[in-house]
Amino acid sequence: MNQSLLIELGTEDLPARYVQPLTQALAQGIGGGLAKRGVAIGETRTFATPRRIAVLIADVGERQADQNLERKGPQIAAAFKDGQPTPAALGFAKSCGVEFKALKQENGNLVFRKKQKGRKTLELIVEIFEETLKQMDQLVPKRMRWGAGEETFVRPVQWILALYGSRIVPLERFGLKAGRKTYGHRFHAPKAISLKSLGDYEPALREAKVWADFASRRAEIKRQIEAEAAKLSGDPRIDESLLDEVTALVEWPVAISGRIEERFLQLPPEVVVATVETNQRYFTLFDATGKLLPYFITVANIESKDVTQVIAGNERVVRPRLSDALFFWEQDCKLSFSGHGAKLATVKLATVIYQKELGTIADKAARIETLAPRIELLSRGELPSALEDVSRAAQICKNDLVTKMVYEFPELQGVMGGHYARHWGEPDAVAQAVAEHYRPTQAGGPIPSTRAGQIVALADKLDSLAGIFAIGQKPTASKDPYALRRAALGALRICVEGPLDLDLREVLKAALEAQPAGKRDDGVLNDLWDFAVERLRGYCIERGATGEQFEAVRAMGASRPLDFVRRLEALQAFQSTPAAATLAAADKRARNILRQSGGQAASSVQTRLFEVPSEHALLAELERVESALAPLRAKAEYGAMLQALSALKEPVDAFFDGVMVMAENVEVRGNRLALLARLDALCREVADLSCLPG
Repeated sequence: MNQSLLIELGTEDLPARYVQPLTQALAQGIGGGLAKRGVAIGETRTFATPRRIAVLIADVGERQADQNLERKGPQIAAAFKDGQPTPAALGFAKSCGVEFKALKQENGNLVFRKKQKGRKTLELIVEIFEETLKQMDQLVPKRMRWGAGEETFVRPVQWILALYGSRIVPLERFGLKAGRKTYGHRFHAPKAISLKSLGDYEPALREAKVWADFASRRAEIKRQIEAEAAKLSGDPRIDESLLDEVTALVEWPVAISGRIEERFLQLPPEVVVATVETNQRYFTLFDATGKLLPYFITVANIESKDVTQVIAGNERVVRPRLSDALFFWEQDCKLSFSGHGAKLATVKLATVIYQKELGTIADKAARIETLAPRIELLSRGELPSALEDVSRAAQICKNDLVTKMVYEFPELQGVMGGHYARHWGEPDAVAQAVAEHYRPTQAGGPIPSTRAGQIVALADKLDSLAGIFAIGQKPTASKDPYALRRAALGALRICVEGPLDLDLREVLKAALEAQPAGKRDDGVLNDLWDFAVERLRGYCIERGATGEQFEAVRAMGASRPLDFVRRLEALQAFQSTPAAATLAAADKRARNILRQSGGQAASSVQTRLFEVPSEHALLAELERVESALAPLRAKAEYGAMLQALSALKEPVDAFFDGVMVMAENVEVRGNRLALLARLDALCREVADLSCLPG
């Protein structure tokens, strides 16, 4: 009869970052181990709190299915010599635990078959549990040893609960024997709970002030935070990763609020958020206009009889941290932002190395200052110029790296630069560009919102790419210490989504020429460009393009990412039309014929050499399409250009149906090849259509 299986490891408080991964590893190890051994299993649930990880699997079979064992041995030719079994054959029989005569001969090999009765689930779980613990150990690089034992785990294990139906699974580990006891909240209900049935597990823990299900506990914490924020007329800033971390830190969540002293509100809000959220795991509140409110919300792990003491304790903890931040702000503001720039370039601080072969941060800042205006001049056209703002933002974008605030909160680099720039009277456009020039900071993150910010961000990222490639330290399949993949993708996104219509290869060449060391030849530039193109491939495929469509545009040699994506989008739309497959097939055929002809095509098409009407019809349509494409080409209206090519479908079909291109007459043959050459050229106006399926 199928029964449910529950295994729980009770521990001292687990690090929050390991709670969910270890729980999933336990569930996958036990469930996967049973399934691999042919034991039927039903729905799997997990439970995770700071002091326990558990898996509950429904409908687990009583025993594994009977096993049909089969092993293939030596070939018959090697199994016998002079009619007697060879040592190899006898050894195979011995390894199978049978006499030689028990082996069968099938398809030229010795074969061993045996039907083995399935083992009981209770026996299997013991070995599965050991396998699972080894898998879990791989998730934790540093493990603890406690007491007199030699066994290790991320934290000392205090109890093991293991039940199959009402029976205890005979597990022994960490000096403990499995039983039917679990434990509730450390303070509210510290006594052992003996389970009579597995159905009592979750309700009994809830009664003992333990909210065991991670997902529902997380939802409850979010609900409590939002309810507490509503009392304070604010909107909580709920970062999903912080919510996960807090959920992993509490067993019985109780949201409470505290107050931030008004004097700390003069700090930039990002500083308060970094202090309160990152250091204390509290949640901040904002009003409807986006202004930071003088409150925080924290999630306690206990229902206190005197909640005012808990609130006072949380306020007392956060106060000195914010006092330090205020001190840093005031000290930084005593020196002008230009003064911080001079400080960045002083001999003493020049030892702040960006990369030993590429110089200091000041050297990198100087390269950005040179490259950014050049990018701005190259990108003019779609948006109004902002050369003055770009030059100033590039000049000061790294100045905040020598401030006390960024030294304490390195995650605020750039952001603090924007605040200091505003404090010292820089234009908003300059301050915003400085604040955003590290964007995008993660996959899918926003790009800079202003043109100046986009230009400076692009200069920063391209300098990093060019410099590291120049000294021969490009990323490998497993290592990317300088985050160059992220830098390349960020640069491409800025070009496409900005939009900035730049020749990226040309700008990369300029960035490469500015580097102080390493090779700067075409080989490095080609490697760098290939690296960027591969990031562009991933970006485009993620947006819905196919590999064939990408290669069709890439074949055009396009080095302007914005233009590349516009061509690709037009091609994606065109490929859904009936003409696309026909033209792709026709162009493939034309390209093959031209390649095999060995350059026999005439320099121009002569109507006097036409022999059939379909030649006249194709030339007329080619001329009409060529005429229609001229104004569209000038405006880069790629969708309309491809649509114009659709008109070639019927005359192309008729031409190939009624004409033998490789005619015996040399002049006729050359003339027909010239027609195909004009067709092929048109099929490469937007993208190489021969790359498409057709």
